[in-house]
Amino acid sequence: MITRYTLAAMVTAAALLTTTGCAVTRGQETVGAYVDDTAITTAVKARFIESKRVDAAAIGIETLNGTVMLSGFARSVEEQVMATSLAQKVNGVRAVKNQTALRP
Repeated sequence: MITRYTLAAMVTAAALLTTTGCAVTRGQETVGAYVDDTAITTAVKARFIESKRVDAAAIGIETLNGTVMLSGFARSVEEQVMATSLAQKVNGVRAVKNQTALRP
């Protein structure tokens, strides 16, 4: 019985030591930077949803250290420009890279 508890404790300890929990990912320096980037992404997506001129479902948003990258498809050049403009107006955004492609 003691062997079973010891083995269970060792497996649990190994699992806790090897899992990352709240690890910082994608090259951020701190957990705070990750949280800030997530908040920026959410705010940009909310602006896209509120706008009738941007298709929020067709444009993906990723943020890394305050730089927002837009990807996916836009219906027109005007939609690309509007998406960039909306993203730039969000607090904390340092730069916007619009990599959206025009739909044929």
